[in-house]
Amino acid sequence: MTKTRGVIFDMDNTLLRSSIDFAGMKKAVADLLIARGRLHVNMDISSYTTSQIIEFARVNQPFTRELDREVWETVERFEKAGMEGAVLEDHVTTILAQLAPDFALSVLTNNARSAACKALEETGITSYFNLIAGREQMTALKPSPSGVHYILRELSGIPLSSWVLIGDSWIDGKAAGDAGIPYISYKASADDLRMRGVTAAANMDSFLEIPEKLALL
Repeated sequence: MTKTRGVIFDMDNTLLRSSIDFAGMKKAVADLLIARGRLHVNMDISSYTTSQIIEFARVNQPFTRELDREVWETVERFEKAGMEGAVLEDHVTTILAQLAPDFALSVLTNNARSAACKALEETGITSYFNLIAGREQMTALKPSPSGVHYILRELSGIPLSSWVLIGDSWIDGKAAGDAGIPYISYKASADDLRMRGVTAAANMDSFLEIPEKLALL
């Protein structure tokens, strides 16, 4: 019998198999910020995510309204292109249907909430979730724990000790760890997790493993 009562899912390459060009997005955002004098031209962006680059660029000086608009329009351009024709990962519907009667299920994505809702609706799984949180619900994007904190506040009937986050990237694990909840990695790179100091409570390669992994927490 698991103590887990709430499950937070990442979206891209966890629930959905999308083709967002994250490397292209990062370069486009960095190039924009360099052109606007917010990043040094020689900055090595290889070890940063797009969200970290954005936070780094505005840490000493908030973005103007115009620059903020330009940055997020750049991000959204890549998101929209990559979400076109997105499909579910294998066995997602089967497992969500199994979990939904007994667990509070939510989605946490760095994408715009509107784009997330559209993709989840088109793939037919929206009804399984109690809450869908996008970047508008965060004060800082993953790997910040801000989005996890938002979900915990909104679904406050479930204690911290009864939550778990499932995702494919170290940024999911970092967000979970900093919020104080376990992380289950889904097809995540073991090297990436180790290099970033992220420890997973469990690792899995198929959604069919989720009931077993939850039972062990």
